[in-house]
Amino acid sequence: MCGIVGYVGNNQAKGILVGGLRQLEYRGYDSAGIAVPDGAGGLEVVCRVGKVQALAEAVEGMELPASCGIGHTRWATHGKPSETNAHPHKDCSGKVAVVHNGIIENYAALRDELRAQGHEFVSETDTETVAHLLERYYEGDLAAAMRKTVAQLQGAYGIAAIHADHPQQIVVSRKDSPIVVGTDGSSSLVASDMVAVMDYTRDVVFLEDGQLAVLTPGSVEVQDAAGRAVEPQLTHIDWDTEAAERAGYPDFMLKEIHEQPRVVRDTVSGHLKDNKIVLEDLNLSQEDIEAIDQVYIIGCGTSYHAGLVARELIEAWARIPTRVEVASEFRYRNPIVTPSTLVIALSQSGETADTLAAVRLARSKGAKVFAVTNVMGSRITRESDGTLYVKANMEISVAATKSFLAQIACVTLIALFLAQRKGRLNSRQVVSLFHELRATPAQIEYILSDTSAIEEAAELLKDCHSAMYVGRGINATTCYEGALKLKEISYLHAEAYAAGELKHGPIALLDPSVPVVAVVTESPTRMQTLSNVQEILARGAKVIAIATEGDEDVREIADCVIYIPPVRDCFSAITASVPLQLLARSVALKRGCDVDHPRNLAKSVTVE
Repeated sequence: MCGIVGYVGNNQAKGILVGGLRQLEYRGYDSAGIAVPDGAGGLEVVCRVGKVQALAEAVEGMELPASCGIGHTRWATHGKPSETNAHPHKDCSGKVAVVHNGIIENYAALRDELRAQGHEFVSETDTETVAHLLERYYEGDLAAAMRKTVAQLQGAYGIAAIHADHPQQIVVSRKDSPIVVGTDGSSSLVASDMVAVMDYTRDVVFLEDGQLAVLTPGSVEVQDAAGRAVEPQLTHIDWDTEAAERAGYPDFMLKEIHEQPRVVRDTVSGHLKDNKIVLEDLNLSQEDIEAIDQVYIIGCGTSYHAGLVARELIEAWARIPTRVEVASEFRYRNPIVTPSTLVIALSQSGETADTLAAVRLARSKGAKVFAVTNVMGSRITRESDGTLYVKANMEISVAATKSFLAQIACVTLIALFLAQRKGRLNSRQVVSLFHELRATPAQIEYILSDTSAIEEAAELLKDCHSAMYVGRGINATTCYEGALKLKEISYLHAEAYAAGELKHGPIALLDPSVPVVAVVTESPTRMQTLSNVQEILARGAKVIAIATEGDEDVREIADCVIYIPPVRDCFSAITASVPLQLLARSVALKRGCDVDHPRNLAKSVTVE
């Protein structure tokens, strides 16, 4: 959940490190720091609590000529946010500095052991243990010390370390936490996210678990756990670097919302050939498909909500029993998974720790696992049987928007693919549904062309203490995601319910101070949802409705109506989600919140 960056080359390191940390700000953090050799046989470490700008201001006037260093943005797990707990951490000698992502599960026992040997700790973090272990094992070879150190660690880690005696070397290792390395021929870089190295090289290596890399100017040597050289697999990054800039938008969230038509088009494009849905990287034979008797979909947060949409479509079209599981719970409840189970794992980053653990469990039980992710070369792509990439490019804002719609587009393709290959839908039906899916980007563009009703609705929400979202069928899933967006970026409490559940408890919460967002699009359950809206109004709550254009019944009863174009019910999650994203953003801005960097949240959750 934190960010690592490292540089060794011929240029001054401090500016490159701070620049890399700025690129990683979107991942979420509470402090930042860098470490560089000081030229006098030691290391200079500078840390600040808060945004990277505070660190940039601190180092701006400092004489730090070193051409090697490591940096970090921290999201607190062990110890409160403070300069003492911020990374990088040093050992007792002051010659070793370490940055670390993940959680060292046995750090307490290791710390006690090291203290008994005379090591003195200054922070509350698990990471400082790594620095002292490197000190203990260092005998002139930092890579050898790293191998011995990581052999003692339990848990997840991505580690980068420098030593004052090797002012032109960085040593890194990983287990269950992403690390990418690369070189441009004269300098070498390491980061926890490829966005931090893209300005220097587009050919990178994603380290595998247990591997170690030694970086020197213009050279990256990858080793296995025994220290033997490994031929690395290069991955070329073809993302557009302009995606990391706001391009005139006031924030990344709005920019990414407006990118959604392009993202859905790109994700869907090329998957219909000769009237058949083609998913070339699924790696399932017809025999495998015919054997599938159940589907599990696993994900966290927004990805979980995309999975709920997938369940609706797979069961409706392919008629395969489908379950959706929160990835963090999946492996703890002994799920019924067999070799005839298809598991679809959704992860924007491809590095979500809970989802990766669920993937491993499913594969250990013989299931086929298909990953849906936004990041080429991410861990989940290497641990799954097949991959379908969402074409969202870099998503910077912490709150997922374009990746969510792209995930829905992906799972829709999967549902059509399974339905066609299982013989549940004929080619004419599949082609018709595919063309309707391909029409949704134009509908999103239409929604984005006029947001005046959304601003009006935001006024009803901005001063409330709680809000409720209700819908039926696939609209209930849309509500779950809409309520999550409001909570994430405006810090308003919000809950979503299937509208029919109101009478079973939640209706007791309603009064004039609790507005309700009702998704009442044209669907088989529209009339039932309208009846639920009447029950809400009878309790004095104000109603903001998301409705299909031309629905005058809704206009007559709701306090505010946001209209969207007509669309088949199975595709309404794509279009109806857009005004809810915009609504959450508008409310957050009216409340003075930072929509791109909500408090306590990180873009990529790489710890359990």
